[in-house]
Amino acid sequence: MYSKIVAINDAWVEPGMDHQVLDANSRYYGGVIDDENGIAWPNHSVGTPAAMAIWTAALVNPDSVFYRNKDVLTRLELAAQYMLRVQHEDGSISPGWTNFHSPPDTAFVVVGYAQVYQLLVGDNWLELSQVTDAMRLFLERTIPVMLTGGCHTPNHRWVLCAALGFLHELFDLPEALARAEAWLAEGLDGTPDGEWTERSNGIYNAVSDIMLIHAARLLKHPELLEPVRRNLHMMVYLVHPDGEVVTEYSGRQDFGVKLNLSSYLLPYAMLATEDKDAIFEAMADAAIQVMDHPGGAPINAAVRFLLDPRLQTREVAPAPLPVSYNKLLNGDFPREDYLSRMDEAGHHQQIYHSRLHTDFGAPVVRYRQQDTSVTLMTEVSSFLSLRHGDARLLAVQAASYFSPGFVPMQELTAHETGWTLSGHQAKGYYGPVAASDLPPTSQEEVSPWYLLPHHKRPLTHEQQHDIRIDVEREEDVWRLRFRSEGPADCMTQISFVFGREGRFTCGEYRQVNETVQCWTGGTARYESGNAWLELTGTAMEHTAASVRGAAHPVDCCTLLVNWMAPFDKTISIRMSPLPVSEA
Repeated sequence: MYSKIVAINDAWVEPGMDHQVLDANSRYYGGVIDDENGIAWPNHSVGTPAAMAIWTAALVNPDSVFYRNKDVLTRLELAAQYMLRVQHEDGSISPGWTNFHSPPDTAFVVVGYAQVYQLLVGDNWLELSQVTDAMRLFLERTIPVMLTGGCHTPNHRWVLCAALGFLHELFDLPEALARAEAWLAEGLDGTPDGEWTERSNGIYNAVSDIMLIHAARLLKHPELLEPVRRNLHMMVYLVHPDGEVVTEYSGRQDFGVKLNLSSYLLPYAMLATEDKDAIFEAMADAAIQVMDHPGGAPINAAVRFLLDPRLQTREVAPAPLPVSYNKLLNGDFPREDYLSRMDEAGHHQQIYHSRLHTDFGAPVVRYRQQDTSVTLMTEVSSFLSLRHGDARLLAVQAASYFSPGFVPMQELTAHETGWTLSGHQAKGYYGPVAASDLPPTSQEEVSPWYLLPHHKRPLTHEQQHDIRIDVEREEDVWRLRFRSEGPADCMTQISFVFGREGRFTCGEYRQVNETVQCWTGGTARYESGNAWLELTGTAMEHTAASVRGAAHPVDCCTLLVNWMAPFDKTISIRMSPLPVSEA
């Protein structure tokens, strides 16, 4: 594992140097350019600190081909000076996207920068003094913003705690400990099954994990490792057979994005070492198999493996990972109880620059049988995804004109032969505000709509809309039974979203656009690589090409089924046999 990490890190040394701005007249002099936008940034993930971590892990490591390379040292010095120039007077950085003068983004950099600094000062090469002095100054300047700055997402709190812990370790700051304790006093946000608030298997679960691992050590709170362990155990069941992480129900920007386990390498490797856990070791092995980059500044694997030599010797033999399971996550989580108490918080469901994440703790089912991988999920636009060999049914969605858009399923229950999902919506109308509740502006020449107390309007003519979906599996067939009692004549649309890499080889269709078609009859057969999926049971009862508020992805193949409520219909999905060598 260690040798592969060194090799991967070495492979990114020169690409980073190739992207460094060497024009002394440029405002970005010394910074490393982001390929996506052509600008150098001080951010932790694809910015200059990420390159600095790569260069440092090579520069001080005798096992690297760039050990004590003078050219790399010069580049590191230039980058350190760039970081000082772009640091704001308040000690913060602006990462190059929506966050400006951002305490949490500065905290990400602090976590990475502090480890890089520790690695450099631990080396006895005198020529490193210029860069270490610059890095220490940068870190020292961040102290005010770390002691006063806030956050706007749940995981940011744990990033700030880790950053405060590193600053305390470097500068002996009791006030940093006090600030971290204030964040920790809010309590941790993981379910007993290991789900973090943001339900972000591709990005922010791993962020919370690694930051709390650091915080546990630096703040002397070993109990912070317990929710991390739960999340890492949960993630064993949230990986598709090809190594892709389940992102189809994420509450953040990794939603539906193809990502792998590489960001989990350090959490798994560190806790496998700490706990002597064979499953964690197996997951660390799985992560290193798909890793092609050492990671951003806070999670550079080469840096951490050098700072903690225990990680270089893997003493625990990995256990076999499960390939067949039927796992219900958060099935017993008292989510409704928590939601019912939301009014007590006093925010009236208004939160700025973030979101409340009321989908936290929503139930999810993960079913796997060798190379067949299925996710059933609630509180997102899709309720089912199915991977069978190379054939990818990425999403099955129900949309309606009742409250135009997708209908999220709120409940999921398991029974002997399968699962039942249900979604409920209510929509009504609102009467006039009582005279006693009207504001003075109602009597003026202009009475703006937004000044009226809409929350005091009486509800009238409320309507109900329910969709129930029974999912059952029998041998090689998945059956989806859709039921709705109305309202009568409510147009409904079911969309089956397949990977763009496959094609339909039979069935009757009406083309909507390049990637969307209505399934009008026959058996729809989707083929991709070594597998196919056959769908039967369509009926076209209206001709709408889409439902307002339910956009179809442009990089997939979407099959539409149009029904009118009430309906009770079943669509069956038959799976092909898979090659023995792959199943």
